[in-house]
Amino acid sequence: MILEAALLMVRPGQEQDFERAMSDARPLIAATPGFRGLELRPCLEVGNRYLLLVQWERLEDHTEGFRGSDRYARWKALLHHFYDPFPLVEHFARSVVTAPDPVSA
Repeated sequence: MILEAALLMVRPGQEQDFERAMSDARPLIAATPGFRGLELRPCLEVGNRYLLLVQWERLEDHTEGFRGSDRYARWKALLHHFYDPFPLVEHFARSVVTAPDPVSA
């Protein structure tokens, strides 16, 4: 599994509109073969900062499959105008160190 991570800075005052747009955009990315899940987490310290985490089966599922699709053009139209600056998107391999959750162990 590949983990895509992006730190998103949303234009101040547009957080609620961004969250609604992300909910609208979610089915676009979810329809991509190799998509395994998505999380959007708001930052506790900075109100207009979000962490986007997307799980993919393979890197190419994102870089070629999703980004090469018509759905990506719609995704961009729904979301990209909220970002300032435009986010850096990076992809990460499987974890090399893990620790179990002590509560569920």
